[in-house]
Amino acid sequence: MQTLVAPSALETRLRQVEKLIGNTPLVSLDRVYQNPKVKILAKLEWQQLGGSVKARPAFNIIKQAILNGELDKNKTLLDASSGNTGIAYGAVGAALGIKVALCLPENASKERKMILRSHGVEIIYTPATELTDGAQIRAKALHAENPGKYYYADQYANENNWKAHYERTSQEIYYQTNGRITHFVAGLGTSGTFMGTSRGLKEINPNIEVISFQPDSPMHGLEGWKHMETAIVPKFYDPTLADKNLEVSTFDAYDMVKEVAQKEGLLISPSAAANLVGAMQVADTLEEGVVVTVFADSADKYSEVLNNIFDN
Repeated sequence: MQTLVAPSALETRLRQVEKLIGNTPLVSLDRVYQNPKVKILAKLEWQQLGGSVKARPAFNIIKQAILNGELDKNKTLLDASSGNTGIAYGAVGAALGIKVALCLPENASKERKMILRSHGVEIIYTPATELTDGAQIRAKALHAENPGKYYYADQYANENNWKAHYERTSQEIYYQTNGRITHFVAGLGTSGTFMGTSRGLKEINPNIEVISFQPDSPMHGLEGWKHMETAIVPKFYDPTLADKNLEVSTFDAYDMVKEVAQKEGLLISPSAAANLVGAMQVADTLEEGVVVTVFADSADKYSEVLNNIFDN
């Protein structure tokens, strides 16, 4: 006879927190893009715990680490981030009683720093000029120095990053569009959103085209995005998955932030606006279709950028 083992208090809490992850709304952007035969839809990913798309991988990474016995209340989760994943780690960690330490570029916005501190995250600043690559190098060194203290989450190589989108984001998008999606587009950072969602959608319908975007210059202003030719490439990134890989201008994204605010009533981040710029590039090539993208977060954490955008 099989003996049933009761879940631990931490596992029970995991199930409760999981209800706050995902299931974000999908909205039509029919004022900034008007074409009766081509629709552009976007997932409002800030409407979940942690306030961004990174809630999905952060929770999945923490969940699997706990279930595998790699992380508990006696260890500190350590990772590198430009901000959103760190905030998601902080929110989930606070809800579960898990300590979090984060290597963060020192030029991260004041809102991000404040939110991280509010969640009790230990912040280890790295040089702004080194971007998230420098933060990754520092996090790896810290873990090597004290592996007993830290669980190194390594979002850029952790398979549970993209699997969060493979298992849930792709399914949500497919069913929210009633299977009508023809194209999925997203920018590349860790690449988890694009990799996981694209793989999931391709399994459901191989005819869905998946198109990735990256900044058009190594020196760009799209926080969280990577210019793959000049950055440390995430371990699980597969350049052959995309049907096309295109580029987006930071300046076009900034202009789009303003246009979406004034026409759709949504204050979105520059990276979300860049996704929309990319979606419109794709939509302009179609006679008909349903193009879906992801708005990673809102503009709440970008006051310095917004001041520049709306003062001009």
